[in-house]
Amino acid sequence: MPYWRLSSFYFVYFATLGVLLPYWSPYLASLGFSLSEIGNLMAIIMATKMIAPNIWAWLADHSRSSMRLVRLAALLSVIFYIGVFFGKGFWWLAGVMMLFTFFWNAALPQMEVTTLNHLGDDDQRYGKVRLWGSIGFIVTSMLLGYALDSHPASLVLPVVLILLTGIFISTLFIPEAGKPAHPEQGGILKYIRQYPELMSFLTVSFLLQASHAPYYTFYTLYLSDFGYSKTVIGILWALGVLFEVLLFLNLHKFLRPVRFRALLIWSSLITALRWLIIGMFPQSIVLLIAAQILHAVSFGLFHGVAVSMVYRYFTGRHQHRGMALYGSISFGAGGAVGSLASGYMMGWFGASFTFAIASLTALIAAALVWFRIKGNFEKVA
Repeated sequence: MPYWRLSSFYFVYFATLGVLLPYWSPYLASLGFSLSEIGNLMAIIMATKMIAPNIWAWLADHSRSSMRLVRLAALLSVIFYIGVFFGKGFWWLAGVMMLFTFFWNAALPQMEVTTLNHLGDDDQRYGKVRLWGSIGFIVTSMLLGYALDSHPASLVLPVVLILLTGIFISTLFIPEAGKPAHPEQGGILKYIRQYPELMSFLTVSFLLQASHAPYYTFYTLYLSDFGYSKTVIGILWALGVLFEVLLFLNLHKFLRPVRFRALLIWSSLITALRWLIIGMFPQSIVLLIAAQILHAVSFGLFHGVAVSMVYRYFTGRHQHRGMALYGSISFGAGGAVGSLASGYMMGWFGASFTFAIASLTALIAAALVWFRIKGNFEKVA
């Protein structure tokens, strides 16, 4: 397995996310956009995940070279991103963000499948590769947070360009992975209908990611209003992902199919607790630190279980589309709906109410797992 080449992709890809999630909203705020406008623009990043991964997954499932498509997507994301340097209006930025994130979002689901195919039956080692993405996030969120205390918010623009270019370069060194042979199962919708619990799992994924939207979109602005510096906020972002790294390092020890249901329930419940803490106690740095530690479970554990479940459900030529479907419904639709809703709720009702609704959404996800997901998820096909 080309461990370091795969890890380098995750490092640079999530280093880019370590800029976009904490600091793109403050950049938009520095341009004078309202909370609802920021929510709408940030929703674009998530909305393109609803479309792009599925289109590129269809191409990958019918192509002999998945990595060639990943390289093309990475290159086009760099080209279209350059447009951010030529305009600052709402509709201009909306168009540029739609184009560059369309291709940027297309790359990750294909790389997830490529990584798992390189791992083969040893898919429990996924966490050891994926943790380098978390390390990349930590590095950029901390360093850029420190830099933004003495530099303008527009510093994010060249940093993202450098990182997107790094993503493209990393893909040039990753070899193609052979696709495992499985019997053909017909169309993707017909395939999904074979597993009633699959739709419940995808709904849970939607709800969990929708609940994360206020955090991803407004956490930096929210804490800035309470007087926290960008350096401290960057450390808090990094702290959450640091504990995510620790979880990924040990994920293989307890990531067993028979435990998936329990892990989904616990990750949903802990996510609900995390949003309550952030919404109710923003002036307590101790409780904010505790909430960031819970990121290991609210995102890391859930995502590790979800990727393993998707890999078991979707086999053969459905692999790329299955991973894309998971990404488009959870990070895409869930993130987009959550970003749009949280933008308006933050403006109308305030942060405490918004995070309370996020907590309620996570509780609904936990209830759905409890009542609708019963399997032990051994290899299903």
